Amino acid sequence: MAAGGSTQQRRREMAAASAAAISGAGRCRLSKIGATRRPPPARVRVAVRLRPFVDGTAGASDPPCVRGMDSCSLEIANWRNHQETLKYQFDAFYGERSTQQDIYAGSVQPILRHLLEGQNASVLAYGPTGAGKTHTMLGSPEQPGVIPRALMDLLQLTREEGAEGRPWALSVTMSYLEIYQEKVLDLLDPASGDLVIREDCRGNILIPGLSQKPISSFADFERHFLPASRNRTVGATRLNQRSSRSHAVLLVKVDQRERLAPFRQREGKLYLIDLAGSEDNRRTGNKGLRLKESGAINTSLFVLGKVVDALNQGLPRVPYRDSKLTRLLQDSLGGSAHSILIANIAPERRFYLDTVSALNFAARSKEVINRPFTNESLQPHALGPVKLSQKELLGPPEAKRARGPEEEEIGSPEPMAAPASASQKLSPLQKLSSMDPAMLERLLSLDRLLASQGSQGAPLLSTPKRERMVLMKTVEEKDLEIERLKTKQKELEAKMLAQKAEEKENHCPTMLRPLSHRTVTGAKPLKKAVVMPLQLIQEQAASPNAEIHILKNKGRKRKVKLESLDALEPEEKAEDCWELQISPELLAHGRQKILDLLNEGSARDLRSLQRIGPKKAQLIVGWRELHGPFSQVEDLERVEGITGKQMESFLKANILGLAAGQRCGAS
Repeated sequence: MAAGGSTQQRRREMAAASAAAISGAGRCRLSKIGATRRPPPARVRVAVRLRPFVDGTAGASDPPCVRGMDSCSLEIANWRNHQETLKYQFDAFYGERSTQQDIYAGSVQPILRHLLEGQNASVLAYGPTGAGKTHTMLGSPEQPGVIPRALMDLLQLTREEGAEGRPWALSVTMSYLEIYQEKVLDLLDPASGDLVIREDCRGNILIPGLSQKPISSFADFERHFLPASRNRTVGATRLNQRSSRSHAVLLVKVDQRERLAPFRQREGKLYLIDLAGSEDNRRTGNKGLRLKESGAINTSLFVLGKVVDALNQGLPRVPYRDSKLTRLLQDSLGGSAHSILIANIAPERRFYLDTVSALNFAARSKEVINRPFTNESLQPHALGPVKLSQKELLGPPEAKRARGPEEEEIGSPEPMAAPASASQKLSPLQKLSSMDPAMLERLLSLDRLLASQGSQGAPLLSTPKRERMVLMKTVEEKDLEIERLKTKQKELEAKMLAQKAEEKENHCPTMLRPLSHRTVTGAKPLKKAVVMPLQLIQEQAASPNAEIHILKNKGRKRKVKLESLDALEPEEKAEDCWELQISPELLAHGRQKILDLLNEGSARDLRSLQRIGPKKAQLIVGWRELHGPFSQVEDLERVEGITGKQMESFLKANILGLAAGQRCGAS
């Protein structure tokens, strides 16, 4: 068994050495040939850490369910068959006696060098609640964790690489956020609210609005990180007094700028992620808000497992967008980062199922393949001012010699300053001496490129002087025409405003003034009549002495303008119309009749009145029962808010109807 173990150890060392050589060679090729080839793969490295017993005396009565075999493998009891054990093989295994320095130096420190090459790296702490993830990442003042150790070494590396005389200038910035109940919150600026996760055209994950703090020393890091750590959401459960209720992500950016040509730029990002632990609510006793928090945590970790399975199976769709956590880890799992997963497990048997679940996830994550590459671009350096001679501005000397003396006079450089400032603003052919030097350099390069390719079009900066002058003259004429039209429009608007002011003073609208020698005649309006009952009209005709006058012709004057404009006073012309008149006796009799009907009549009797329907009749009867009989007909206005004109029309209609009915009954 010992020989077999040593043989396996040698094989693993040889495989690791060959993998390192292959990755190193791949990085060299990438730096030489750029992005012409696909970047070499890099598998996600997985390390497992077994924390000691929380209670020192528990180990004697309750033996651990996990046992380490060597520095890379472990075994755990099989819950289906107690006579067997399940064996797992990982990149590193750290037992109960391992220290913070062992974990950092063995798994995290080697990936920091990739940041100086412009590549991304990420460290994830995974495991059930109470397994020691936060202790592994943060640690304590006596035993610092991964985050303080990594920042201390990274800042030291950047100071050394960015010292004076080195080819690169480096700067470091940090951001700190948490994902709490599917909300991205900035721990450096808690008042910023929920942030969104975006993706740029090159596939990089961005968070607009996330705070970035520049740091140049470890003291700067502590000044920003320690207050932000207190903003993270924690809570007490049965298993942990300070249980993390959110996923915390520390993002460190390393920007590099080359001091000499070709002025390249590099950007490397380091993700240090402390995941919240999966929870069994039956053992944690979560209720209310804690239950809602654990639901969000378990959901995001479930989506994380789906992402790992999809990457291992090569599915066409990887569900990164199903959770904010997996969306943010898109670079770390299946992306472009050198990733380290530190799976934290507990030795107690009561955590057996959580331990098996964490080990299975770590075993699946070990098969995920990333493809890191160098994030490098060219920096557009500032160009110095370009001074060109007059001959270079006007064109090649061959074109100048080809023109005659007349064209020289027409195309002399003095008229170039003639156009007004307005034309210079609108003209695309500005004076070359006033152009931006960088733009001028680009135009010259484009001109040379077109000439080298044999382009048939006219060059931009070698256009003959006469053609340029003709074009500028045309543009100037168009500008003057536009200015002239604008001036004319303003004059017309001022004239119209003056006319309107004069019309207001004279109270005579302009649109109603007749034109000269034009006759305006008013059309006669239609005569209006009121249709009356036939019996009432016959009775009135039979009794010439009766005082009832149903219709009366009443003249109404209407103003008509004269044909001539010299007459200032309009002529008044009589116009015929008809007006209804009722005798006082009939009016008093009808009012008394309506009042009796309102006080004594039933709802059916009230419906015989004009403009009284079933609803109004019931309303009148109810009002009468509540307030007593009507004292006058006008009290009807209080029943439903009838206006004066409506009451007058109601009286006329009902009085005439009652009178007609009475006369018909008498006849």
